[in-house]
Amino acid sequence: MNTVTLDSAASATARNLLRYCEAEREWVLETTMALARLESPTSDKTAVDRCGEELARRLRAIGGAVTRLRQSDVGDQLRAEFGSGTSQVLLIGHFDTVWPMGQIDRMPLEIRDGCLFGPGVLDMKGGIALGMLAACALTEVVQPADRLVMLWTTDEERGSGTSRALIEEEARRSRAVFVLEPALVGGGVKTRRKGCGEFHLRVRGVAAHAGVDPDKGASAVHELAAQIVDLQRVRDMAPGVSLNIGLISGGTRPNVVAEEAHATIDVRVTTSEEATRVAAAVRERAPTIPGTRIEVTGGFERPPLERTDAVARLYGRARAIAARLGHDLQEGGTGGGSDGNFTAALGIPTLDGLGAEGAGPHALHEHIEVDRLPWRAALLAGLIAETMAGD
Repeated sequence: MNTVTLDSAASATARNLLRYCEAEREWVLETTMALARLESPTSDKTAVDRCGEELARRLRAIGGAVTRLRQSDVGDQLRAEFGSGTSQVLLIGHFDTVWPMGQIDRMPLEIRDGCLFGPGVLDMKGGIALGMLAACALTEVVQPADRLVMLWTTDEERGSGTSRALIEEEARRSRAVFVLEPALVGGGVKTRRKGCGEFHLRVRGVAAHAGVDPDKGASAVHELAAQIVDLQRVRDMAPGVSLNIGLISGGTRPNVVAEEAHATIDVRVTTSEEATRVAAAVRERAPTIPGTRIEVTGGFERPPLERTDAVARLYGRARAIAARLGHDLQEGGTGGGSDGNFTAALGIPTLDGLGAEGAGPHALHEHIEVDRLPWRAALLAGLIAETMAGD
């Protein structure tokens, strides 16, 4: 078969996928709204499991073999498998949200100006619904040769402490991983994400009366202040490094030289090499005030998602499919982390930001662009099909 024939067949498949997804516009919108109505803050296991039960029911309704992965402290994770074959492509995302119970009363689900507003619709229940529509389109239009596996987790907004091992285990079995986190503003996919670290700096000093015996004390608060100033040098280690000291505490009373002080430090880096150097710089703290001692704990919870050759190839494939669908798919990076950071760090080809288009994740104006959902689902379905067929 010559190149012209191959291109013609690929274009026809893309058009058929888009036609199918456009016909199911109301279905994907209703699915998004149904999941969003079931509020699911990470810390409320009962609420998250309630949402998970509805999601599992809907996954089974479209042909998924669903396994509920029980958890004791967070909501149960869901694994859904479609099709069969010796290899698989993995979709990942989460249905926990940052919003507390009752937020939907403050941010009611409503459609205006072509957008669906509401808590969790962009981050990322719209992405989950989009992934489900892509699975349906694959089955109806392409008949994929391999398995499609979805892993929907429940603690991403709190660092993926219980789900990381599950994600990494499933990723190791996969040809590629597609992350249904929101697209960049303008619809671009994410080929880079910063690695995320959290460090805890604790200073111990010597308590004394601030008026009677100040020289007998060693202030942990004063030492912490000196360390905070010095830590700003870390941001100069590389252009992509950011550091924020977001929480501080210390001391007991104004007239007591502080015996103890604490700071929580958020650090972001673009490469694994930066992570190693920055972690060393944060941990290797020397006190400036005699009598004080410093202890640093914590580290990088999420490695960076770097734009490797494998990531670039996936993006190139996605951009070509988007072009057949009449769109110019851009790429970019973000300072936030996702579960795609874990899979990319394993060397598994990973493409992020394939979810819904919109704006305002974690914000009161959170919304998705409804009319963009069908083409995003068609893009994902085409990308899955070509990845299964490729080398």
